[in-house]
Amino acid sequence: MSTGHAHAVLPAAERVRLSRRARLLAGASLSYNVVEAVVAIAAGLAAGSVALIGFGLDSVIEVSSAAIILWQFAHRLPESRERQAQRLMAVAFGLLAAYVTVESVRALVAGAEPDASPVGIGLMVASLVVMPFLSRAQRRTGRALGSAAVTADGTQTALCAWLSAAVGAGLVLNATLGWSWADPVAGLVIAAVAGREAVEAWRGEGCCAPGGHASEPVDDGDGCGSGCADGCCAPTP
Repeated sequence: MSTGHAHAVLPAAERVRLSRRARLLAGASLSYNVVEAVVAIAAGLAAGSVALIGFGLDSVIEVSSAAIILWQFAHRLPESRERQAQRLMAVAFGLLAAYVTVESVRALVAGAEPDASPVGIGLMVASLVVMPFLSRAQRRTGRALGSAAVTADGTQTALCAWLSAAVGAGLVLNATLGWSWADPVAGLVIAAVAGREAVEAWRGEGCCAPGGHASEPVDDGDGCGSGCADGCCAPTP
């Protein structure tokens, strides 16, 4: 039995409809993440928070990911651009991981004490509300289209939701208990996850990639097959 994904041949009208939905979702993701990046980086600089700045840079990666999807589906044959899109995402994630690692280690060694950031906490709550819904819609659309790139974009949105939880926890612990180390530790969590995503995107690994692990095209509600068990089909918060 083949281990690749099995997708029914979509009628032309259905493929056009799903492609339009993929573009609309990418546009929504891009718009939200532009605002999220500006607010997170500004709040992070004001509070001296490595985790918030790292989260804002992750939002910049999300913007580039959405832009890549829009670029891909502007082509007559979107699937011809998927591998190049994955490599571009991998480079961006690698740069993010390197920057946040250096800054987090520097903050831990120097004993930096970031200020409390109510704005940052509010932003994390907003992202935890918005991102799971957006991710689910993106992954369902990607699976319906048989598009690795659209599904991967939904995975990155789910990653943003999990990072919101990690960064939010660090901000709350710093604000309420004075645990200044929680902020750079949350930054290291971002760096570790971004590094893993960079490696998998560069190699084209994961069930989001062509020829992934799922053995049956059964939808589990998030647009993932029943045999899908890696990071791209991890549940959203």
